Amino acid sequence: MSGVETTEAQDPADALAAVAALRRLADQIEDAAVEQAMRTGWSWPQVAEALGVTRQAVHKKHAKRLIAAGVTLRRR
Repeated sequence: MSGVETTEAQDPADALAAVAALRRLADQIEDAAVEQAMRTGWSWPQVAEALGVTRQAVHKKHAKRLIAAGVTLRRR
């Protein structure tokens, strides 16, 4: 594996569960950071650039949740 050492004794189920847990944690951190950015007046393009994704991708992933949370969203 690239840069990650594993041992033969490691259970693949444990390793995969750890990956899934890290993905959930990363999503939670992203959600909080995007919400904070939008509450402080960031635009969709600013958030997208910071995350390394398109404006459309970040809008699709976060807009409904942010609206439900009462965040005032900027158009651009």
